Amino acid sequence: MKVKLNEQGLVPAIAQDVNTGNVLMLGYMNPGSIKRTVEGVQVWFYSRSQEDLWHKGEVSGNYLNLREAWLDCDGDTILLKVDPDGPTCHTGNTSCFFNPLEGLPEGYEDTDRGPGILGELYATVQDRQREMPEGSYTVKLLQEGVGRIAQKVIEEAGETALAAAQGDTDNLPSEIADLMYHTLVLMAASGIKPEQVWKELRDRRG
Repeated sequence: MKVKLNEQGLVPAIAQDVNTGNVLMLGYMNPGSIKRTVEGVQVWFYSRSQEDLWHKGEVSGNYLNLREAWLDCDGDTILLKVDPDGPTCHTGNTSCFFNPLEGLPEGYEDTDRGPGILGELYATVQDRQREMPEGSYTVKLLQEGVGRIAQKVIEEAGETALAAAQGDTDNLPSEIADLMYHTLVLMAASGIKPEQVWKELRDRRG
């Protein structure tokens, strides 16, 4: 059965204590964190705030040891049955679910994190950056360094502008996609997170 990813390239994952049945937390996983979790013994998530893989318990020592993993009937939610080493929540509580919702919430907070496909592609670039698989064009660019990647961005920007100036609407989407891809590789090589760019764009909405 295939895992269905959302617009951000992620799938929600519920961690449940295999011993008590209590729900411990809700996290998100991308293909990279799913791979590390299933092939290893402890749970990895994808941190949307840090925009990177997150080994749960790496800081606190309260790891979630995987016992079973299940997909729901639609393939869009994962259930992780785990044996926790300690409290799961960063507050020190056993579970992250300790705030009762007794009526309407006090308010709502916008957590929009930018276009989904760009975040998904950036996560793939990060995976290549960590694992450096042979034969990968992304790895080849990263190995050549920021200067070479920056040169590619300039080249792709020129090709995009030329296609637009010539009215070549058939090839323009492909040229824009090439420009965005190489820009994401440049961001990863420079240590820039997409959220930093989304923030700049949000600040300019006015």
